[in-house]
Amino acid sequence: MDLVWVTKAKYISDYKIELTFNNGINGCVDLKEKLTLPVYEPLKDKNYFKDFHLNSWTIEWKNGADFAPEFLFSLITKQQHREADKTLV
Repeated sequence: MDLVWVTKAKYISDYKIELTFNNGINGCVDLKEKLTLPVYEPLKDKNYFKDFHLNSWTIEWKNGADFAPEFLFSLITKQQHREADKTLV
């Protein structure tokens, strides 16, 4: 896999964020089920969750919580593959 990083991020709703990567791939991630570690506890408050910023490579929150861009990219590509498989049925 090539090196990827987030170039754009837009809050959509609930725990969903639309992301665009340096390779042009974009999609929406739902992070609700990914907020399991203690560092993510403040993000369970939707107002806190909405207040992220883009650093040099990924999205980050005020408490230092972030997700690796490779992880976010894999969530999007897996979702896109599942959606493509549904259209083949």
